[in-house]
Amino acid sequence: MGSLSPMHWLIVVAAAALLFGAKKLPDTARSVGRSLRIFKAEVSQVNQEPERRSEITPTPVTVEEQARRLEEEAARLRAQAAAVQDAPAKDTPKS
Repeated sequence: MGSLSPMHWLIVVAAAALLFGAKKLPDTARSVGRSLRIFKAEVSQVNQEPERRSEITPTPVTVEEQARRLEEEAARLRAQAAAVQDAPAKDTPKS
């Protein structure tokens, strides 16, 4: 299979003109060009993602480190809950 000859391109342009009309053909060509540019940008972004992912990905955390962080978070939440329970209710009406 070779590339398209000038005669093939002429047939493609004539078919497009018949399908879309001569007035809409430039708009259609512009839309196709924009779509190709967007596609090219997305493909290049996908190709760059593995490099960016390695920069963003934090170092692996051990199970012990995760457990310590969860215990600290649980202690902080318990302290918050205790402070809320000990605080006087401001919304309760006084009789």
